[in-house]
Amino acid sequence: MSTKLETFNKLQLKTDLPDIRPGDTVRVYQKIKEKDKERTQVFEGLVIARKHGKGITSTITVRKIISGIGVERIFPVHLSTIEKIEILKRGRVRRAKLYYLRKVKGKRARLKKKEFAEVVAEEKPEKEKTER
Repeated sequence: MSTKLETFNKLQLKTDLPDIRPGDTVRVYQKIKEKDKERTQVFEGLVIARKHGKGITSTITVRKIISGIGVERIFPVHLSTIEKIEILKRGRVRRAKLYYLRKVKGKRARLKKKEFAEVVAEEKPEKEKTER
């Protein structure tokens, strides 16, 4: 019985997901259904936790500040309504869970940048045109 469940779960896993880590600034695109219409809602924020490994039950907790109030959402990574997840920036962190960011404000809430090798969507650096 458990083998049928495992095979079903393997079919539901997404294969096009980036390597999401705590400290990443991500943009999550989720399909929202309202009555008969369907639209895409974007949630952009900092990943403060990743839980439950790499399996079908894995989740990420994304936090952002809206009008001075912290808002957190927990996204199941392999959810069918999630269209895509983009990584915008990488932060250099030394912890697996960044729950301390809930209490800090201002400069203390900043993370150091980490070099990001992959091309970031929409934010490609342009060549300087001031050559003589």
